[in-house]
Amino acid sequence: MAWFSPDGALLPDIIALNGRWLRGKPALVLDGETISWAELADRTAQVANGLLGAGLEPGDRAVILMTNGLEMAEAIFGAMRAGATVVPLNVSVTNDAVRAMIDDSGARAVIASDAHVARIDELRDSLPAGIGERYFEVAAEPGSGAGWQSFTAMRDAAKAAPPPIAVAPGDGCNIIYSSGTTGLPKGIVHDHACRMAWAYDMAVALRYHAGARTLVALGMYSNITWVAMLSTILAGGTLVLRSRFDQRDCLQVMQDERITHFAMVPLMYQRLLEYEEFERYDLSALQFYMCCGSPLNLELKKAIVDGMPGNLIELYGLTEGLITVLAPEDLDAKLPSVGRPTPGQALAIIDDDGRELGPGESGEIVGSSRLMMSGYHNNPAATEAATWVHPSGARWLRTGDIGRFDEDGFLYIVDRKKDMIISGGQNVYPADIEAVVLTHEAVSECAVIGVASRKWGETPVAIVVKRSGNSIDLDAVTAFANGRLGKQQRIAATIAIDELPRNPNGKILKRELRKRFGTLEF
Repeated sequence: MAWFSPDGALLPDIIALNGRWLRGKPALVLDGETISWAELADRTAQVANGLLGAGLEPGDRAVILMTNGLEMAEAIFGAMRAGATVVPLNVSVTNDAVRAMIDDSGARAVIASDAHVARIDELRDSLPAGIGERYFEVAAEPGSGAGWQSFTAMRDAAKAAPPPIAVAPGDGCNIIYSSGTTGLPKGIVHDHACRMAWAYDMAVALRYHAGARTLVALGMYSNITWVAMLSTILAGGTLVLRSRFDQRDCLQVMQDERITHFAMVPLMYQRLLEYEEFERYDLSALQFYMCCGSPLNLELKKAIVDGMPGNLIELYGLTEGLITVLAPEDLDAKLPSVGRPTPGQALAIIDDDGRELGPGESGEIVGSSRLMMSGYHNNPAATEAATWVHPSGARWLRTGDIGRFDEDGFLYIVDRKKDMIISGGQNVYPADIEAVVLTHEAVSECAVIGVASRKWGETPVAIVVKRSGNSIDLDAVTAFANGRLGKQQRIAATIAIDELPRNPNGKILKRELRKRFGTLEF
């Protein structure tokens, strides 16, 4: 059997090739247990052969609802090597959301770990016939759920020979469900050619290499984690897995495992820097670490740059497939920006009529690249709504984000289009206000929403979380902010709550805030 497709090596081929050429090198590390590249290649081949033997066919979808671990990596890449489309689900969402995503995916196999077997059992009777015909559990005591097969027994009974299928560039690789900040998650489809492009482009942009030791502390269902995993696999590095994010644990692992690379969301960086014993850990092995997933405010960005060794790389992008990167060498000169498009990306700013705007003008960010999704699974209307037709006739992706370019081609995020407030007929961007409020010494986190105003139609209100150890005078925060904001931007009030609602990637769920506070009127 050929070692790679005549169209070029795809991810299943890369894993097999790494198993051949990097045999003894660590591929996965978890709590002192190490799996070499040869072992990972064998185990994923066994998983693939086991799934095929159980009746899964190339092109079928395989849902994975698991906590981070060695078996989850084997399940993801084993199903991929079987030619299945991998559907890793967010473990933090409700059972109703899990049911909706399994139903939408049309999965014919479900692989779940300990805590999630019971969740699936609660849902099985409500799933349509034909969904999830095969159930595999990764559990301390397999057999706990009726109708479940042991994943490890299935794997261990299968041969480690290369699976007898050929994955093609246009075949489905994965469906990643969106983080759901605007309601029911949409299934984002990437084919194998697209995912190899992600691996190549992100490995270059984020400075991965064969010596990379990558910490994975964010769920392996997240595309942020996939960026780190794909880059590390392509480079032939090592993935150091954690079952969950914990500040002390992550810092200890960064020190003990000599971590060089990782990818986290802003909230995780904030938690690391706020940890009371942060300074005692040796993080000198850190080289490059990426931040994305939600807006990185300027104060936190400065704190990361000043407080952590190694190099911060900020990434703005969508799982759907557009990326800009603020490289370490541009941080000093362009700190407020999110960098420039990575090579091969075509980006533009357009107004509400679809006309391209020039430097300094704010509008919706649109673009095209080889990283773009095939579309939203089972949702042609959403795919069409996310499409802008370039004057050349090419179909570009609409981001729903408002931004502007400077004269040097650096992108600045202004806000989410749907979060924009129209006050007195003027566009008001919450992100601009949040940046000012966050400079108040008593404020740790801030989200600005629009509420009804008898005078202006809509007016901004700041929802804040106070900084630990500080008291907070809400009227003083309002006065502080309004003394630094333009007339149209001034906030009507400041409201303190204990915690801002967030999705698992750290994005603030403003829809939840609007539900709670949107009936206020000023």
